Amino acid sequence: MKYIKLKDVCKINMGQSPDSSSYNESGEGIPFFQGNADFGDRYPVTRIWCSEPKKVAQENDILISVRAPIGAINYSKEKCCIGRGLAALTVDKTKISEKLLFWVLKAKKEELNRQGTGSTFKAISKKSLEELLIPQIDIKEQEKDVEIFEKIYMIIQNKHKELKLLTDLISARFVELFGDLKSNNKRWPIVGFKECADIDTNMIHNFEGYEDYPHIGINCIEKETGRLIGYRTIVEDGVISGKYLFTPKHIIYSKIRPNLNKVALPDFKGLCSADAYPILVKSEICNREYFGYTLRSKYFLDYILAFSNRTNLPKVNKNQVEGFMLPLPPIDLQNQFAAFVQQVNKSKFEVQKSLEKTQLLFDSLMQEYFG
Repeated sequence: MKYIKLKDVCKINMGQSPDSSSYNESGEGIPFFQGNADFGDRYPVTRIWCSEPKKVAQENDILISVRAPIGAINYSKEKCCIGRGLAALTVDKTKISEKLLFWVLKAKKEELNRQGTGSTFKAISKKSLEELLIPQIDIKEQEKDVEIFEKIYMIIQNKHKELKLLTDLISARFVELFGDLKSNNKRWPIVGFKECADIDTNMIHNFEGYEDYPHIGINCIEKETGRLIGYRTIVEDGVISGKYLFTPKHIIYSKIRPNLNKVALPDFKGLCSADAYPILVKSEICNREYFGYTLRSKYFLDYILAFSNRTNLPKVNKNQVEGFMLPLPPIDLQNQFAAFVQQVNKSKFEVQKSLEKTQLLFDSLMQEYFG
Protein backbone atom coordinates (compact mmCIF):
# COMPACT_ATOMS: atom_id res chain seq x y z
CA MET A 1 0.00 0.00 0.00
CA LYS A 2 1.22 3.49 -0.86
CA TYR A 3 1.13 6.30 1.71
CA ILE A 4 0.90 10.06 1.47
CA LYS A 5 1.17 12.78 4.09
CA LEU A 6 -1.85 14.36 5.74
CA LYS A 7 -0.76 17.81 4.53
CA ASP A 8 -1.12 16.54 0.94
CA VAL A 9 -4.87 15.95 1.27
CA CYS A 10 -6.08 18.73 3.56
CA LYS A 11 -5.39 22.17 4.96
CA ILE A 12 -4.60 22.09 8.70
CA ASN A 13 -5.84 25.02 10.78
CA MET A 14 -4.60 24.97 14.39
CA GLY A 15 -6.93 26.50 16.95
CA GLN A 16 -6.27 29.59 19.05
CA SER A 17 -8.28 30.53 22.11
CA PRO A 18 -10.10 33.86 21.89
CA ASP A 19 -10.18 36.44 24.69
CA SER A 20 -12.28 35.14 27.56
CA SER A 21 -14.34 38.34 27.47
CA SER A 22 -15.85 37.12 24.18
CA TYR A 23 -17.22 33.87 25.70
CA ASN A 24 -20.94 33.72 26.41
CA GLU A 25 -23.74 31.24 27.07
CA SER A 26 -26.47 33.30 25.42
CA GLY A 27 -25.85 32.25 21.80
CA GLU A 28 -24.07 35.43 20.70
CA GLY A 29 -21.61 34.80 17.85
CA ILE A 30 -20.64 31.25 16.81
CA PRO A 31 -20.17 27.99 18.76
CA PHE A 32 -16.81 27.74 20.56
CA PHE A 33 -15.03 24.45 21.12
CA GLN A 34 -11.85 24.13 23.13
CA GLY A 35 -11.22 20.39 23.04
CA ASN A 36 -12.69 16.92 22.94
CA ALA A 37 -14.58 17.43 26.22
CA ASP A 38 -17.17 19.20 24.07
CA PHE A 39 -17.50 16.33 21.61
CA GLY A 40 -20.70 14.41 21.18
CA ASP A 41 -21.16 11.27 19.13
CA ARG A 42 -20.94 12.77 15.63
CA TYR A 43 -20.91 16.53 16.13
CA PRO A 44 -19.65 18.61 19.07
CA VAL A 45 -22.21 19.74 21.64
CA THR A 46 -22.41 23.53 21.90
CA ARG A 47 -22.16 24.85 25.47
CA ILE A 48 -20.37 28.17 24.91
CA TRP A 49 -20.43 30.73 22.09
CA CYS A 50 -17.79 33.26 21.03
CA SER A 51 -18.47 36.72 19.63
CA GLU A 52 -14.85 37.47 18.58
CA PRO A 53 -13.17 34.27 17.32
CA LYS A 54 -9.49 34.14 16.41
CA LYS A 55 -9.49 30.81 14.57
CA VAL A 56 -12.52 29.38 12.76
CA ALA A 57 -13.50 25.99 11.36
CA GLN A 58 -15.92 25.79 8.46
CA GLU A 59 -18.96 23.56 8.08
CA ASN A 60 -17.98 19.90 7.45
CA ASP A 61 -14.34 20.40 8.47
CA ILE A 62 -12.94 17.53 10.50
CA LEU A 63 -12.17 18.58 14.08
CA ILE A 64 -9.40 16.74 15.91
CA SER A 65 -8.20 17.24 19.50
CA VAL A 66 -4.48 18.09 19.62
CA ARG A 67 -4.10 18.17 23.41
CA ALA A 68 -4.43 15.17 25.74
CA PRO A 69 -6.29 13.00 25.16
CA ILE A 70 -5.13 13.49 21.58
CA GLY A 71 -7.06 12.24 18.57
CA ALA A 72 -10.76 12.61 19.41
CA ILE A 73 -12.57 13.20 16.11
CA ASN A 74 -15.73 15.08 15.14
CA TYR A 75 -17.19 16.95 12.19
CA SER A 76 -18.00 20.63 12.45
CA LYS A 77 -21.74 20.89 11.94
CA GLU A 78 -21.45 24.61 11.20
CA LYS A 79 -18.96 27.44 11.24
CA CYS A 80 -17.37 27.50 14.70
CA CYS A 81 -14.55 28.98 16.78
CA ILE A 82 -11.76 26.56 17.71
CA GLY A 83 -9.49 26.96 20.73
CA ARG A 84 -5.93 25.73 21.09
CA GLY A 85 -7.08 22.23 22.02
CA LEU A 86 -8.36 21.61 18.49
CA ALA A 87 -7.29 21.64 14.86
CA ALA A 88 -9.64 21.85 11.87
CA LEU A 89 -8.91 19.92 8.70
CA THR A 90 -10.36 21.23 5.43
CA VAL A 91 -10.27 18.26 3.07
CA ASP A 92 -9.30 18.35 -0.62
CA LYS A 93 -12.15 16.18 -1.90
CA THR A 94 -10.38 15.53 -5.21
CA LYS A 95 -7.85 13.43 -3.25
CA ILE A 96 -9.82 11.91 -0.37
CA SER A 97 -13.35 12.07 0.97
CA GLU A 98 -13.75 13.66 4.38
CA LYS A 99 -15.67 10.54 5.47
CA LEU A 100 -12.74 8.26 4.67
CA LEU A 101 -10.25 10.61 6.32
CA PHE A 102 -12.50 10.62 9.40
CA TRP A 103 -12.07 6.83 9.73
CA VAL A 104 -8.36 6.94 8.92
CA LEU A 105 -7.77 9.43 11.74
CA LYS A 106 -9.82 7.31 14.15
CA ALA A 107 -7.52 4.39 13.34
CA LYS A 108 -4.46 6.60 13.93
CA LYS A 109 -5.50 7.78 17.42
CA GLU A 110 -2.93 5.69 19.32
CA GLU A 111 -0.18 6.72 16.92
CA LEU A 112 -1.05 10.39 17.40
CA ASN A 113 -0.99 10.00 21.19
CA ARG A 114 2.49 8.43 21.01
CA GLN A 115 3.71 11.51 19.14
CA GLY A 116 2.39 13.89 21.78
CA THR A 117 5.01 15.85 23.73
CA GLY A 118 4.99 17.75 27.02
CA SER A 119 5.63 16.69 30.61
CA THR A 120 2.39 18.02 32.14
CA PHE A 121 -0.13 18.13 29.33
CA LYS A 122 0.71 16.26 26.14
CA ALA A 123 0.01 17.95 22.82
CA ILE A 124 0.76 17.28 19.17
CA SER A 125 2.19 19.92 16.86
CA LYS A 126 1.03 21.05 13.45
CA LYS A 127 4.25 19.64 11.98
CA SER A 128 3.48 16.18 13.39
CA LEU A 129 -0.04 16.32 11.97
CA GLU A 130 1.27 17.40 8.58
CA GLU A 131 3.73 14.50 8.44
CA LEU A 132 1.19 11.85 9.49
CA LEU A 133 1.17 9.08 6.87
CA ILE A 134 -2.19 7.95 5.57
CA PRO A 135 -2.98 5.26 2.98
CA GLN A 136 -3.43 6.37 -0.58
CA ILE A 137 -6.65 4.70 -1.67
CA ASP A 138 -8.10 4.92 -5.14
CA ILE A 139 -10.90 7.50 -5.12
CA LYS A 140 -13.28 4.91 -6.63
CA GLU A 141 -12.65 2.49 -3.75
CA GLN A 142 -13.13 5.05 -1.00
CA GLU A 143 -16.92 5.08 -1.03
CA LYS A 144 -17.06 1.28 -0.63
CA ASP A 145 -14.61 1.39 2.31
CA VAL A 146 -16.58 4.14 4.02
CA GLU A 147 -19.82 2.17 3.63
CA ILE A 148 -18.27 -0.85 5.39
CA PHE A 149 -17.05 1.17 8.35
CA GLU A 150 -20.21 3.19 8.74
CA LYS A 151 -22.37 0.05 8.78
CA ILE A 152 -20.27 -1.62 11.47
CA TYR A 153 -20.08 1.61 13.45
CA MET A 154 -23.88 1.91 13.34
CA ILE A 155 -24.21 -1.65 14.67
CA ILE A 156 -21.87 -0.75 17.54
CA GLN A 157 -23.84 2.41 18.33
CA ASN A 158 -27.12 0.49 18.32
CA LYS A 159 -25.71 -2.04 20.77
CA HIS A 160 -24.62 0.78 23.08
CA LYS A 161 -28.15 2.17 22.88
CA GLU A 162 -29.59 -1.26 23.66
CA LEU A 163 -27.40 -1.50 26.77
CA LYS A 164 -28.54 1.95 27.88
CA LEU A 165 -32.20 1.02 27.38
CA LEU A 166 -31.73 -2.09 29.52
CA THR A 167 -30.05 0.02 32.21
CA ASP A 168 -32.91 2.52 32.03
CA LEU A 169 -35.37 -0.37 32.36
CA ILE A 170 -33.83 -1.34 35.71
CA SER A 171 -34.00 2.29 36.89
CA ALA A 172 -37.65 2.53 35.86
CA ARG A 173 -38.46 -0.70 37.70
CA PHE A 174 -36.69 0.62 40.81
CA VAL A 175 -38.89 3.74 40.84
CA GLU A 176 -42.01 1.70 40.09
CA LEU A 177 -41.41 -0.57 43.09
CA PHE A 178 -39.90 1.84 45.60
CA GLY A 179 -41.05 5.30 44.50
CA ASP A 180 -38.98 8.46 44.80
CA LEU A 181 -36.37 7.94 47.54
CA LYS A 182 -36.01 11.62 48.35
CA SER A 183 -39.71 12.29 48.99
CA ASN A 184 -40.30 8.71 50.15
CA ASN A 185 -43.76 8.94 48.60
CA LYS A 186 -44.45 5.28 49.43
CA ARG A 187 -43.81 6.02 53.11
CA TRP A 188 -41.26 3.30 53.81
CA PRO A 189 -39.59 3.39 57.25
CA ILE A 190 -36.39 5.46 57.30
CA VAL A 191 -33.31 3.69 58.66
CA GLY A 192 -29.60 4.42 58.99
CA PHE A 193 -26.86 3.00 56.79
CA LYS A 194 -25.48 0.88 59.65
CA GLU A 195 -28.85 -0.80 60.18
CA CYS A 196 -28.63 -2.17 56.63
CA ALA A 197 -24.92 -2.68 55.98
CA ASP A 198 -21.37 -2.57 57.32
CA ILE A 199 -18.24 -1.18 55.71
CA ASP A 200 -16.00 -4.24 55.73
CA THR A 201 -12.39 -3.19 56.37
CA ASN A 202 -10.80 -6.64 56.08
CA MET A 203 -7.47 -5.49 54.64
CA ILE A 204 -4.92 -7.89 53.16
CA HIS A 205 -1.21 -7.03 53.45
CA ASN A 206 0.38 -10.41 52.76
CA PHE A 207 -0.61 -11.45 49.23
CA GLU A 208 0.60 -15.04 49.38
CA GLY A 209 -2.32 -17.14 48.18
CA TYR A 210 -3.99 -14.10 46.59
CA GLU A 211 -1.69 -13.76 43.55
CA ASP A 212 -4.37 -14.74 41.04
CA TYR A 213 -7.18 -12.73 42.64
CA PRO A 214 -8.60 -9.93 40.47
CA HIS A 215 -7.36 -6.50 41.56
CA ILE A 216 -10.05 -3.82 41.26
CA GLY A 217 -8.76 -0.26 41.25
CA ILE A 218 -11.31 2.52 41.13
CA ASN A 219 -10.31 3.13 37.51
CA CYS A 220 -11.73 -0.36 36.79
CA ILE A 221 -15.25 0.71 37.84
CA GLU A 222 -17.25 2.30 35.04
CA LYS A 223 -19.01 5.43 36.28
CA GLU A 224 -22.80 5.33 36.60
CA THR A 225 -23.15 1.69 35.46
CA GLY A 226 -20.68 0.07 37.89
CA ARG A 227 -19.42 -2.31 35.18
CA LEU A 228 -16.01 -3.77 36.04
CA ILE A 229 -13.56 -3.31 33.15
CA GLY A 230 -9.87 -3.62 32.37
CA TYR A 231 -8.78 -5.26 35.61
CA ARG A 232 -5.82 -7.61 36.08
CA THR A 233 -4.59 -9.91 38.83
CA ILE A 234 -2.72 -8.97 42.00
CA VAL A 235 0.55 -10.35 40.62
CA GLU A 236 0.08 -8.71 37.19
CA ASP A 237 -0.33 -5.32 38.87
CA GLY A 238 2.62 -5.90 41.21
CA VAL A 239 0.50 -4.93 44.23
CA ILE A 240 2.48 -4.16 47.41
CA SER A 241 0.18 -1.92 49.49
CA GLY A 242 -2.79 -3.12 51.53
CA LYS A 243 -6.04 -3.97 49.72
CA TYR A 244 -9.55 -4.82 50.87
CA LEU A 245 -10.96 -8.32 50.34
CA PHE A 246 -14.37 -8.57 48.69
CA THR A 247 -16.71 -11.38 47.66
CA PRO A 248 -19.87 -11.67 45.49
CA LYS A 249 -21.80 -10.57 48.58
CA HIS A 250 -20.08 -7.15 48.71
CA ILE A 251 -20.72 -3.80 47.07
CA ILE A 252 -17.60 -1.82 46.07
CA TYR A 253 -18.03 1.94 46.56
CA SER A 254 -15.36 4.39 45.39
CA LYS A 255 -14.79 7.06 48.03
CA ILE A 256 -12.55 9.07 45.65
CA ARG A 257 -14.28 11.59 43.36
CA PRO A 258 -17.80 10.64 44.49
CA ASN A 259 -19.29 12.71 41.66
CA LEU A 260 -18.26 9.90 39.27
CA ASN A 261 -20.77 7.64 41.06
CA LYS A 262 -18.72 4.43 40.93
CA VAL A 263 -20.66 1.63 42.65
CA ALA A 264 -19.93 -1.98 41.61
CA LEU A 265 -21.68 -5.25 42.45
CA PRO A 266 -19.03 -7.90 41.70
CA ASP A 267 -19.90 -11.55 41.03
CA PHE A 268 -16.45 -12.88 42.02
CA LYS A 269 -13.90 -12.74 44.84
CA GLY A 270 -11.05 -10.25 44.63
CA LEU A 271 -9.12 -7.43 46.25
CA CYS A 272 -9.98 -3.78 45.79
CA SER A 273 -8.15 -0.50 46.21
CA ALA A 274 -8.04 1.17 49.61
CA ASP A 275 -9.63 4.12 47.77
CA ALA A 276 -12.88 2.14 47.81
CA TYR A 277 -15.08 0.71 50.56
CA PRO A 278 -16.30 -2.89 50.39
CA ILE A 279 -19.82 -2.82 51.82
CA LEU A 280 -21.54 -5.93 53.18
CA VAL A 281 -25.33 -5.74 53.48
CA LYS A 282 -27.30 -7.39 56.29
CA SER A 283 -29.20 -9.85 54.13
CA GLU A 284 -31.99 -10.50 56.63
CA ILE A 285 -33.39 -6.98 56.12
CA CYS A 286 -31.72 -5.70 52.96
CA ASN A 287 -30.52 -7.23 49.71
CA ARG A 288 -27.45 -6.18 47.80
CA GLU A 289 -29.23 -5.05 44.63
CA TYR A 290 -31.59 -2.69 46.44
CA PHE A 291 -28.80 -1.20 48.54
CA GLY A 292 -26.39 -0.98 45.60
CA TYR A 293 -28.89 0.81 43.38
CA THR A 294 -29.73 3.15 46.25
CA LEU A 295 -26.04 4.06 46.54
CA ARG A 296 -26.03 4.68 42.79
CA SER A 297 -29.15 6.88 42.96
CA LYS A 298 -29.29 10.67 42.73
CA TYR A 299 -30.68 10.64 46.28
CA PHE A 300 -27.44 9.23 47.72
CA LEU A 301 -25.25 11.16 45.28
CA ASP A 302 -26.76 14.50 46.37
CA TYR A 303 -26.24 13.50 50.02
CA ILE A 304 -22.59 12.52 49.64
CA LEU A 305 -21.58 15.39 47.32
CA ALA A 306 -22.61 17.88 49.99
CA PHE A 307 -19.62 16.67 52.05
CA SER A 308 -17.01 16.65 49.30
CA ASN A 309 -18.16 20.07 48.02
CA ARG A 310 -18.06 21.54 51.51
CA THR A 311 -14.50 20.39 52.22
CA ASN A 312 -13.31 20.96 48.65
CA LEU A 313 -11.78 17.46 48.75
CA PRO A 314 -12.55 14.87 46.07
CA LYS A 315 -13.27 12.09 48.58
CA VAL A 316 -15.56 11.15 51.45
CA ASN A 317 -14.83 9.35 54.70
CA LYS A 318 -16.36 6.34 56.46
CA ASN A 319 -18.40 8.37 58.96
CA GLN A 320 -19.96 10.44 56.19
CA VAL A 321 -21.01 7.34 54.24
CA GLU A 322 -22.36 5.67 57.40
CA GLY A 323 -24.40 8.78 58.23
CA PHE A 324 -26.69 8.18 55.24
CA MET A 325 -30.40 7.59 55.96
CA LEU A 326 -32.56 5.66 53.50
CA PRO A 327 -36.07 4.27 53.01
CA LEU A 328 -36.26 0.53 53.70
CA PRO A 329 -39.01 -1.35 51.81
CA PRO A 330 -40.02 -4.91 52.81
CA ILE A 331 -37.38 -7.51 52.02
CA ASP A 332 -39.83 -9.43 49.77
CA LEU A 333 -40.18 -6.37 47.55
CA GLN A 334 -36.41 -5.89 47.49
CA ASN A 335 -35.98 -9.53 46.47
CA GLN A 336 -38.51 -9.02 43.69
CA PHE A 337 -36.35 -6.17 42.38
CA ALA A 338 -33.18 -8.29 42.67
CA ALA A 339 -34.78 -11.07 40.59
CA PHE A 340 -35.73 -8.52 37.92
CA VAL A 341 -32.17 -7.13 37.87
CA GLN A 342 -30.79 -10.65 37.47
CA GLN A 343 -32.97 -11.30 34.40
CA VAL A 344 -32.13 -7.97 32.77
CA ASN A 345 -28.42 -8.48 33.47
CA LYS A 346 -28.55 -11.75 31.52
CA SER A 347 -29.77 -9.79 28.51
CA LYS A 348 -27.13 -7.11 29.10
CA PHE A 349 -24.42 -9.77 29.24
CA GLU A 350 -25.43 -11.15 25.83
CA VAL A 351 -25.57 -7.68 24.28
CA GLN A 352 -22.20 -6.76 25.84
CA LYS A 353 -20.62 -9.96 24.51
CA SER A 354 -21.96 -9.24 21.02
CA LEU A 355 -20.77 -5.62 21.28
CA GLU A 356 -17.24 -6.71 22.18
CA LYS A 357 -17.09 -9.11 19.22
CA THR A 358 -18.32 -6.41 16.84
CA GLN A 359 -15.86 -3.89 18.27
CA LEU A 360 -13.02 -6.39 17.80
CA LEU A 361 -14.03 -6.87 14.18
CA PHE A 362 -14.20 -3.11 13.68
CA ASP A 363 -10.77 -2.51 15.26
CA SER A 364 -9.10 -5.30 13.28
CA LEU A 365 -10.56 -3.97 10.02
CA MET A 366 -9.36 -0.47 10.88
CA GLN A 367 -5.83 -1.81 11.39
CA GLU A 368 -5.99 -3.92 8.23
CA TYR A 369 -7.10 -0.96 6.12
CA PHE A 370 -5.23 1.92 7.73
CA GLY A 371 -2.79 0.63 10.36
